[in-house]
This record gives sequence, structure tokens and C-alpha cells, in this order.
Amino acid sequence: MTLPPEFSLIARHFRPLAGPGALELEDDAALLAPPPGRELVLAADAMVAGVHFLPDDPPETIGRKLLRTNLSDLAAMGAAPLGYLMTTGLPRGLPDGWLGAFAAGLAADQREFGLSLLGGDTVSTPGPIHLSLTILGHVAPGAALRRAGARPGDEIWVSGSIGDGTLGLGVLQGEFPADAAGFLAERYRLPRPRLGLGQALAGLARAAMDVSDGLAQDLGHLCRAGGCGAVLRAADVPLSPAARALLRGAPALLPRILTGGDDYELLFAAAPGDAEAIRAQAAACGVAVSRIGHFAPGEAVVTVVDGAGARLDLGQGGWSHF
Repeated sequence: MTLPPEFSLIARHFRPLAGPGALELEDDAALLAPPPGRELVLAADAMVAGVHFLPDDPPETIGRKLLRTNLSDLAAMGAAPLGYLMTTGLPRGLPDGWLGAFAAGLAADQREFGLSLLGGDTVSTPGPIHLSLTILGHVAPGAALRRAGARPGDEIWVSGSIGDGTLGLGVLQGEFPADAAGFLAERYRLPRPRLGLGQALAGLARAAMDVSDGLAQDLGHLCRAGGCGAVLRAADVPLSPAARALLRGAPALLPRILTGGDDYELLFAAAPGDAEAIRAQAAACGVAVSRIGHFAPGEAVVTVVDGAGARLDLGQGGWSHF
């Protein structure tokens, strides 16, 4: 018996991604039991062509970015991945090879991060490609990292480097020289979810989230959740060699680096006395971390200062979804 087109597509490209709880993607829902003694953590993100990725991006990186941005949400909660549900809205006539590469990218990251597809839906759309993923993870009861918890006097930490995502988009759109393309374009297309670090911060980070909408704006979210302000030292924000080289030639890029999205690094608050333990845990995970400021009493306002302590005006605070 010949399968309808939708089910044939699912069988070719998505069934090989399915784990045991997915029931071969043949039922209306998956069956899943969390590991004993663990709490479930769930998050969802959507991506639209022309908004969250470039229409001509390689399809294998699109699938991986979709999964990795959701894995970053788990990292921000200190959770380990379990599986995911995915919905795809695809234009009619999309080449089968595009879907094959998209699924191959997902398969590569499933192997790297230890999870599998549980189910979802596939629909057609007259508009651009629309993708949505719901990820499931698990954490010890009461151990999830939360946005609320920062208090005046706590230090502000961030992992990795900041600004690579927005600069990578600029590279791909022809704004910057080609010699910066490789590293920065990859950072835009393939975020690095800090899962190990997120789990290692249990008991150390008082508040945490991932940097998706811009460092300054996301720091403001931690301030509002904690009921305090923050002072961000721009000179201490970690930059990759590629980003630093671009900034050296164009100092006006600094506000964009501090407000641009797509970094997917961990931003967290910790007590000053925990600095040595944080560095040790980060080193064990192979991830660099940097102290970039402190939380302060008062309104939930982020004050950005330069190396001399003078206030900087960044203009727009970060990415807006509307």
C-alpha cells in the first residue's frame, strides 16, 4: 500500500530520528517516563525563514540551530536533555534533498547531545519555512536554575564570547570582510548550548538564563526577576578574536555587540565568594567564563559603563520579537 505524501516524507526523513518513546511516529502521541527521581523541564522555540535564519542557509545547519537554541534553554535551567517534539511548516515543492540535509543535521546533533525525536507534526504553508521545537529535559527536584534570585552585591558572569552571533549575521549579509566569515558565520548558524556548564552551576548560580535577545536586554530580565539593578562593565565583556578585530576597526560596533542576539551563552549571578568554584567548574566543562559586572540596589535598570566608569548609551536594548 502506497503511503500518502506526508507519511512518506515522515518515514523517509524523520522516522530515523525517532527514539523508543516515539513509537515509530505511528501513533498520535509519544510515551515517555522521566528518569526516576527527576523533574521534567520543558521549553519551546520557533524559527521562521528570513527572521531567525537566512533562506539560503545550509539546511543541515538550520535543523541544528533549531535544536541547539532549545538545548540552550535547558542549559539555562541546569537541565539534561531527554527528547523533543518538532513541527515543520514547509512550502509545497521543497526539494527532498533539502529535507534530507535538514534531517541529517538533526541526526548529527542528536548523537552529540544524547536525545531523540519523540513526535510532532508536518504541514504545508504558502509562506516561508516555519519550524517549531518543544524540548524536554530533566533536573533534580528543586535544583533548576531560575531567572529570579540575583541580589545586590552578586557578580554578573557570562560564558564564552559575546557578539559573535550578530556579527556573524552581518558577515553573511555582506557587511563585513570575508576574512571574518568562517568563525563568525558558524557562531550565527550553530550556537553552542552550554549544557555541561548549566548543570555544573547547580548550587553556585543564584539566577541564570541564556543570552538570546542581546546581553544588555537579557541582563535586564535578570534584574526585573530579582528586583535589583545592574552595572555592566563593557570592557570586561568577553570577545572572540574575530569580534575584537572587527571592533578594533569599527568602534561604533560596540552597542551592536552588547545588544545583538543569537549568542546563546549563559548569563548568571553568583556570590563574590564563589568565583574560584565557578572557574573550576567551568574549566572542568571546557568553557571560559568571565565576570562582567555586579548587581546593585535600586530599580531594575542596567547601567553600562566603559573602562573609566563613564556611562555608555547603547540606544536600543536588544532584539524584540514584535
